[in-house]
Amino acid sequence: MDTNISSILSKIEENVARVIIGKSDVTRLMLAAIAAQGHVLLEDVPGTGKTVLAKTLARSMGCKFDRIQFTPDLLPSDVTGLSFFNQEKGVFTFKEGPVFTNILLADEINRATPRTQSSLLECMAEGQVTVDKQTRVLAAPFFVIATQNPVETIGCFPLPEAQLDRFIMKLNMGGLSKDQERMMLDRFIHDEPLEHVSAVCTEDEIRQIQSYCREIYVHEDLRDYIVSLVQATRKHGSGSMPQGASPRGTLALLRASQGYALVSGRDYVVPEDIKAVAVYVLSHRLIGEFDEEQKTACIQGLLNSVELPTEDWTRR
Repeated sequence: MDTNISSILSKIEENVARVIIGKSDVTRLMLAAIAAQGHVLLEDVPGTGKTVLAKTLARSMGCKFDRIQFTPDLLPSDVTGLSFFNQEKGVFTFKEGPVFTNILLADEINRATPRTQSSLLECMAEGQVTVDKQTRVLAAPFFVIATQNPVETIGCFPLPEAQLDRFIMKLNMGGLSKDQERMMLDRFIHDEPLEHVSAVCTEDEIRQIQSYCREIYVHEDLRDYIVSLVQATRKHGSGSMPQGASPRGTLALLRASQGYALVSGRDYVVPEDIKAVAVYVLSHRLIGEFDEEQKTACIQGLLNSVELPTEDWTRR
C-alpha cells in the first residue's frame, strides 16, 4: 500500500471530522466513491450537513468547487453552459456552466425538471459536455455530489432510473445522538470550523489516488462473487421483489469495493469491502414500487444467501 496515498486519505478524514461530527462511516464511503471516480447521491432531510460535507471535502482536496441550486425553472444551459454571439468579436463564444469544476454540488436535484436533470447524464457517465454539437472534456477529477429531500414531494420530480444508475452510491447522513448533538453545539457556538479547513492535497494527488485505485487487486473468486450478487438481484425480480441492477451496477460494485479497500489501507479487496458497500451501490438500482427499507432488506438478504468463497485474498 502506498504510504503517501494512505496518509492523504487519513488527513482528509481528519479534516472532515473537525467539521462533521459522528459521520466517519459516511466520510469513508464518500472517499471510496471519489477514489473509484464515481458520483454520490445524498438523500436526507434538510439540516443534516449534506452541503457542509461537500464543501469540507472540496476544501480538503484543494479542488475547485461549484454549486447549483436546482429549481423547477432551471434550464439545461444553466448547468452545462451555452454559446452566445459576441458582438465585439463577431463570433459565437461558449460560456462554461457550473459543471466545469472538480466537485459539483447539485443541491436538491429532484426539484429540477427531467429535462434539466438529464443535462448531467453525459457529464457523469463520460466526463464531457456536448453543446451545439461540440464536445468539451471536463477536467479531472470530476465528482458530483447530488442531494435530495426524501420528505417533500410538492414541486419535485423523481429521478429516473437512468439518472440514478449514474450514481455509484446512494447515502444518507443519518441523525445524531444526544452526545453528538451537544458536541456540535460546543464546536459551533463561537466559531465556524469550515472556515479553518485547508487543503491537505492537490488535484494531481487526487488523480493519482484514482489511478492507484484501479490497481487494487480483486481476487478472481471475489469477481465471481460480485457477479453472483448482481445476477441474484435480477433472478429475484418479480411482483414482490424489485427488478435487478444493471451491468453498470456490476462495475460500480467492483469500483466501490476497490475504493473502500484503498480507504481501509489495503491494496487488495476482501469480502468485507464488498459487503460494506453493496447496499449503498445496489439498492437504488433496483427498479419497482418498493421503499428504501424493502430494497435494503433485499440486498441484505442476498448478502446472507449468496455463497461466499473462502480464500487468501492477497495478491498472488
